[in-house]
Amino acid sequence: MKIKNKTLLITGGTGSFGNAVLNRFLYTDHFKEIRIFSRDEKKQDDMRTTFKNTKLKFYIGDVRDYSSVEKAMRGVDYVFHAAALKQVPSCEFFPIEATKTNVFGTQNVIDAADFNKVSKVICLSTDKAAYPINAMGISKALMEKVAVAAARNCNNTTVCLTRYGNVMASRGSVIPLFVNQIKNKESITITDPKMTRFLMSLGDAVELVLFAFENGRPGDLFVNKAPAGNIGNLAQALKEIFNAENEVKIIGTRHGEKLYETLCTKEEMNKADDMGKFYRIPSDNRDLNYARYFSEGKENSLEIEDYNSHNTEQCTIEIMKNLLKGLPLIQSELEK
Repeated sequence: MKIKNKTLLITGGTGSFGNAVLNRFLYTDHFKEIRIFSRDEKKQDDMRTTFKNTKLKFYIGDVRDYSSVEKAMRGVDYVFHAAALKQVPSCEFFPIEATKTNVFGTQNVIDAADFNKVSKVICLSTDKAAYPINAMGISKALMEKVAVAAARNCNNTTVCLTRYGNVMASRGSVIPLFVNQIKNKESITITDPKMTRFLMSLGDAVELVLFAFENGRPGDLFVNKAPAGNIGNLAQALKEIFNAENEVKIIGTRHGEKLYETLCTKEEMNKADDMGKFYRIPSDNRDLNYARYFSEGKENSLEIEDYNSHNTEQCTIEIMKNLLKGLPLIQSELEK
């Protein structure tokens, strides 16, 4: 990154992504100040105690409350917008709450950024926003639409997005659950062993956001190419790592779960730019004057597939074991 001595704000900054960003940048000269904006004073205090760094500033607030966001945004150069309700089952039962945070909260963040002349905002989305079937994915899909629409009209701020799959060992993901079940000699509970998910590390997630940060134009959506694996093999890989004999119990799919996740829809792949490790999906910048598109249009290829966790590179159990052994959570548990 070519920036130096700037101020960064991370919404939802006490989560896994925020911690990964701090580990990457807190001890460099890219940012003179990193602001953590979130509702959770306990997690903020934990982070304050862990890092003990004067560059780190904490702001209590909620993205649903424009006033609290706007005050935290004053003097900020860049924003990583990670605040979200992201648990699929809880969003299924409380879809209005998901909408308040994921949709209206995002609009508040962008409006506050533009008002304060923030240079760039990166909004973090999820594979569940592509062909969404659950409230969490639907709210994130609408969040993407909000961000793209805002990108057309912001006078001072460039808004772009990233969309990524499951981050291994992040808070609320299945790997910490499986590890705890193995440690406690409980049955490993699997929804469907054939269910596939993209396998990304927190480092991969940060790299994607940084790529968008450096290359994003208004309304661009960036996706990284990632391998995937099925949940049955993931459980088996963890059993082999820990030399465990836990039985596996099939409990069935939860509310709103898919057999596989999609990172790019067919429609998006039709216009995506292949950038090596990443896809760039440019925004549709047509205006509302549709009349000329009845006589002019672009022929779409029907042969293009969506990019999903079933048709990407599939990890064997051995490859999964190598990926898992690189996670701090697994390394810490093995040391114990």
